[in-house]
Amino acid sequence: MDAFFQFLQANPFILLFFTVGAAVGVGRISIKGYGLGMVAAAIVVGAGLSIWASVYGVKLQLNEWAKSLFYYLFMYGVGLRVGPSFVNSLKGDGLKFVVLSFVSCFVGLAIIIAGVRIFDLPPGTAGGILAGSQTMSAAIGSAEQAVTAGAVTLPPGTTPEQASGMIALSYGITYIWGTVGIILICKYLPRWWGVDAKAAAVEYERTHGVQNVDDTGLTGYRPFGLRAYRVEGADVIGHTIAEFRNKYPMYRVGNVQRGGRSLGAAADVALERGDVVALGGRLEDLTVHMGVIGPEVADSDALNIPLDQAEILVTRKEVEGKRLIDFRQTELAGQIQLGGIERGGVPIPIGTDTKLQRLDVLRVVGLKAAVERAATIMGRIARPSTATDLLTLSGGMILGFLIGLIQFPAFGASVGLGNAGGLLVSGVIVSSVVSRLRFFGNTPNAARNVLEDMGLVVFVAIVGVNAGAALLSQLTGAIALKIFLVGFIACSVPPFVVWALGYHVFKINPAVLMGGVAGARSHSGPAREAAKEIDSSVPWIGFPVGYAISGILLTVLGYFAMILA
Repeated sequence: MDAFFQFLQANPFILLFFTVGAAVGVGRISIKGYGLGMVAAAIVVGAGLSIWASVYGVKLQLNEWAKSLFYYLFMYGVGLRVGPSFVNSLKGDGLKFVVLSFVSCFVGLAIIIAGVRIFDLPPGTAGGILAGSQTMSAAIGSAEQAVTAGAVTLPPGTTPEQASGMIALSYGITYIWGTVGIILICKYLPRWWGVDAKAAAVEYERTHGVQNVDDTGLTGYRPFGLRAYRVEGADVIGHTIAEFRNKYPMYRVGNVQRGGRSLGAAADVALERGDVVALGGRLEDLTVHMGVIGPEVADSDALNIPLDQAEILVTRKEVEGKRLIDFRQTELAGQIQLGGIERGGVPIPIGTDTKLQRLDVLRVVGLKAAVERAATIMGRIARPSTATDLLTLSGGMILGFLIGLIQFPAFGASVGLGNAGGLLVSGVIVSSVVSRLRFFGNTPNAARNVLEDMGLVVFVAIVGVNAGAALLSQLTGAIALKIFLVGFIACSVPPFVVWALGYHVFKINPAVLMGGVAGARSHSGPAREAAKEIDSSVPWIGFPVGYAISGILLTVLGYFAMILA
């Protein structure tokens, strides 16, 4: 093993990606659905390798500049992702979930600061406990920023490397309960409160037209259809398509076939006996008035209408705040089918009362002309693209670094967002501006995911490797127990406070509030388990706003936890 560790020491790039690969493999291991995940595994694997190598007298070390670079890319990617939801949350009903997120984050921060002071824990533990107990791995970086920027005054004899080691150690000790605890609490909170969340979900689904789509799977049911009919009915012969539409507004004529020729579907086309009409509409409407036009026929020429599927990015202010049911009487009704809505990177349930927000992504399929018309009305078609606007990426990164230079006096020193916080803010700004101007700044989801996933796991892996050797000299059973206890309380108390505030003060539907509690912790796992517990997708409705807000807050608070503790 001595030769192996010496080889890794001499080849840092191999060491880095060996650690990353091993972390991904370990992170995939789960017991009854619970596992470390690749980020927490990166700390464990990196520190484990470093400690193991130190037994043979080999010190593993990775470049600090590379660590900062990958963390900065990650923070910018997070800003791009949460920017749309963050901006939209600052108005309307989203403000309730904004308040819940602030309460959750600051209650957790207060508990951690108090615990670190009461137990007199070593420097670095506050940032690590916040990152682990609140399951916000990005806070590791902001906590380290506080150390490297000199915002934290270290006691005599304590080195920055030791503080970084305690950040990693505290994160690893508190992360497990931070992940499992919030899932269990969110899942069973309604039951402990004496509330029937399943009945509340059913009521919400009934009053808001929300369907439970979590467990539908692949099905033969299609709510919309396109069928061909031969014109024989006396009520329609001689009438134009416009007159037919006035009498039967629930239908859309897609094409008229006459004598082997396609006449299209212009409003002034008059229907004649023997024409074949391609008729589209909701399935129940197509079956209610069977025979009005004539018998159904299998005419491939009439049904040979160009269809399209696309993702539409909502950018038009005119449709912002409109409910889906408001589009039922428009020209789009019956011509396109809405397959899903994504908000802030998170799919949300669809209901007739679902209100559109700017930067929602709508997955639609239907007549090609209707899809293009829908895009014109709502915003623009977001066609899949592999091209990234690197000029905007570079400009956004520069803007973030400039924002990070801004400092103001506080806590007896000059503090600021730092490079990481500046890049987070910059990502939010860029994603918001791009959505409104719409002619630059394309960053495909796949590219953004690489920034986030690769950036974070590489950063954490380097933290683990560089901190590992210092952990042995700092860790004792008493310190580990105190760290776990503080993390346990910081994880467990805020959800109860958020639930009480949301249920008793804001009067939020309990099923929706389950997702709100999960969102306030920026963790999708509890929302998923809550949806399974009550057999409804309603919890996801309360998730996106808190997810965006707490994701930013907890990341920034890692910095201030180090200062205040």
